[in-house]
Amino acid sequence: MSTLPGDRPIPTAPSTPEASGDGSVIPLHVLSAELIASVEDGPKRTSSLYGRRTALAAPEAQIEALDAVPLASGPSQSGSFHRDLMASGWEAGIQPAPLEIFQINIGKLCNMTCMHCHVDSGPDRVQENMDREAVDACLRAIDHIQAHPLGGGLHTVDLTGGAPELNPHFEYLVDECVARGLHVIDRCNLTILRVKRYRHLPEWFAERGVEVACSLPHYRKMGTDAQRGDGTYGKSIEALKMLNEAGYGQGDPKRVLTLVTNPVGSFLAGNQESLEGEWKEALQRNHGVQFDRLFALNNMPMSRYLEWLIEKGQLEGYMEKLLAAFNPGTIDGLMCRNTVSVGWDGKIYDCDFNQQLEMDAAVPFAHVGDFDLGAWQARTVKTERHCYGCTAGSGSSCGGATA
Repeated sequence: MSTLPGDRPIPTAPSTPEASGDGSVIPLHVLSAELIASVEDGPKRTSSLYGRRTALAAPEAQIEALDAVPLASGPSQSGSFHRDLMASGWEAGIQPAPLEIFQINIGKLCNMTCMHCHVDSGPDRVQENMDREAVDACLRAIDHIQAHPLGGGLHTVDLTGGAPELNPHFEYLVDECVARGLHVIDRCNLTILRVKRYRHLPEWFAERGVEVACSLPHYRKMGTDAQRGDGTYGKSIEALKMLNEAGYGQGDPKRVLTLVTNPVGSFLAGNQESLEGEWKEALQRNHGVQFDRLFALNNMPMSRYLEWLIEKGQLEGYMEKLLAAFNPGTIDGLMCRNTVSVGWDGKIYDCDFNQQLEMDAAVPFAHVGDFDLGAWQARTVKTERHCYGCTAGSGSSCGGATA
């Protein structure tokens, strides 16, 4: 097992309330209590690294653990992602493509604590939730991009978390993005749709044409509950039926239902196209559930999945698999090239993974409130060993396979 540095200081939860999108006030401690109560009867696999005050909660500890793995494979035989980029024809590193997606991680608060979560989200992450000031700064940045000569390619706002629906400004943010003519994706864990406060969302999404991208590790109960906690599978199927009843999953471009799967174990994602057919047949046969498309993603060697790999003694083996499957053909389509990632506190990153490792983007501003598209397009993407998770096999991104 890798040696890790000392404990990370844990901040205390705030006592101030948050204003909701409809003007009412939801005290954060009340929201947290509701969440904890909502998971008592099912989906709860583990607790967050943050909540357990483990050393691996610190991003620098995760990078150090990956750097400690002895690797001498890949195109450069060095175990260096940057050198492998150079050996693959990307001598100057990863340069941006036209910006198409504005991704916002609006909070680490979640009603679940899944084993593989790269965000280390959970019901105890109450304080890391985007406030209204940062939400409005995101909207001003979007306005800046849409008015900029280089910003004509922006078409999507991708909302993730945690469970993004738990942010009190979620519905306000969705409405504002739709009003700007943008496609909105909600990255949904499905079980949140079974919590009383959020059961209206399938119909609400459908009225606004929001795409729902749902996490479901496997179409069988065993694999899903093993990764996401006992009871998750049943609640997920119920939520999928709610979405189907709202018109999702039946080929309507205004009601797109995407499922997102990642392996339950230390192996790489299978072929996305062939898996999609298998999943559609199985979910229709077993539950009468329909969906539009499947994204098959690799697990990223970070946060709680990294902890699991270390505990099982499988970190070195998993990293060797990622390097052995390094595919230069995936680089052109990496999400860090066409996406900007904004954290719950308004900070700017190359992607959601760099965000969780607190790797600030190489731009002369740190906050979305100061976003400058010209400077953003002139940067070079920061990379570390976790990036091998996106370049293995057919590639892996929030939009599925990249090659």
